[in-house]
Amino acid sequence: MKHIIAIQHTQSIHHTNGMVGSWTDWDLTELGCQQAENIGKKLSEELAGKDLVMYASDLKRAKQTAEIVGKHLGLEPILRQELRERNLGKCCGKSVQWLRENLESDENTVDDRLFSDGESRRDAWNRLKPCYDEILADPHETILVVAHGDIFSSFFAMFQGLTVEAFYDADIHGLAGGVSHLLIFDNGHHCIKRISDMSYVETRG
Repeated sequence: MKHIIAIQHTQSIHHTNGMVGSWTDWDLTELGCQQAENIGKKLSEELAGKDLVMYASDLKRAKQTAEIVGKHLGLEPILRQELRERNLGKCCGKSVQWLRENLESDENTVDDRLFSDGESRRDAWNRLKPCYDEILADPHETILVVAHGDIFSSFFAMFQGLTVEAFYDADIHGLAGGVSHLLIFDNGHHCIKRISDMSYVETRG
């Protein structure tokens, strides 16, 4: 059986200041660093003795989450640009209010781009897919992946054997610091066991 642990990066500065995340390279907040420490401590207990590898987005907020978690597991993250959040183009570095006021296109289809120089859902899906295939083919029995909410929506859909058009009907979107557990049994069956478990970020009393 293969065990994939998907970790959505913890609280980032853009979660607190009203700015767009996307490809803007935000650091974690102090709380975000503590949340990552808590995730790392709990996973180190759960995964003791396991054969591990970790992949992560190279954007700071995911990289920092991965480095803090990895410290507890004795892992150095393999950084992959393909795991970055969806690129929203010219609104990067701008506020969420600016995005709303300057939106170029509504997102009615998976091919629409909010801004002409950004990625559509299909663009982000196509960017992720080869990396997703590589991750699932990794020979380690337990694979940790640290990335972002929007890109994990695609990752989870791929894991369920869906196409990008599935976004017309359903979506899975987690929370910052959420930890999801995905299993691939020896017969090839894919099972999402837990989605965005927030108990990992809590500090024990």
